[in-house]
Amino acid sequence: MTANEPLLLSLETSTRCSSVALTRGTLADGEVLAEMSLSSNITHSRRLVTAVDTLFSETRIDWEQIAGIGAGLGPGSFTGLRIGMATAKGFAFAGQKRLLGVSTLDALAAMCVTRRRICAVIDARKKQVYMAFYRWVEGKGVVREGELRALSPQRLTEEIQEPTIMIGDGVSTYGRFFRDELKDMVTFAPATLHRPSAAAVGLLCGRLYAKGDFLESAGSTPYYVRASDAELSLADKKQRTDSGVSR
Repeated sequence: MTANEPLLLSLETSTRCSSVALTRGTLADGEVLAEMSLSSNITHSRRLVTAVDTLFSETRIDWEQIAGIGAGLGPGSFTGLRIGMATAKGFAFAGQKRLLGVSTLDALAAMCVTRRRICAVIDARKKQVYMAFYRWVEGKGVVREGELRALSPQRLTEEIQEPTIMIGDGVSTYGRFFRDELKDMVTFAPATLHRPSAAAVGLLCGRLYAKGDFLESAGSTPYYVRASDAELSLADKKQRTDSGVSR
């Protein structure tokens, strides 16, 4: 990797722990120039711009040097994802930068180097988890198997039939349950890796940048996976109205 590699600014806001990072290159040969993360109850919108300003100040990098904006697309917190995507779009539009995005689950799985099957799992609330399975493939790195889904923890354990390593904040919430149900079939990644990383997002986006796989700023949306509470409420109200329950 050389200094000529495109420099990306990436944001990850799918959970309570938001992060921003400056990266060059890809997971295979890239570099993390700087990363900041913060876990708190403060709304992401109140700290993202400040964190980016701090990152630029500490690294003495300015907007002219940035080639693209990377975003963690989720799934995760609906509010966090909307704020993250809106901020990434705003940065891309204002600075005339390329917009890129990868799934938060993909970014979590990418931090595991193992021959075991990988399960990235994020607490989805409502007694569910967002999840996806992955495997290490020689020459390709970590590759997703199947779709991003929202499942109950019990349903997820029923799908694990081989030694699997779990990573993500779903382990913090349901780790004891997974251990009780799966015994030695499951191991957990180190706790330091359970928070989604803007640096991992940036390095994955570095590969997309090299391929010219950009997002359209106007129409791009996060990976919500399931309907929001507002959408479910609206659908329920419509169904009741259509059936004559409500007037």
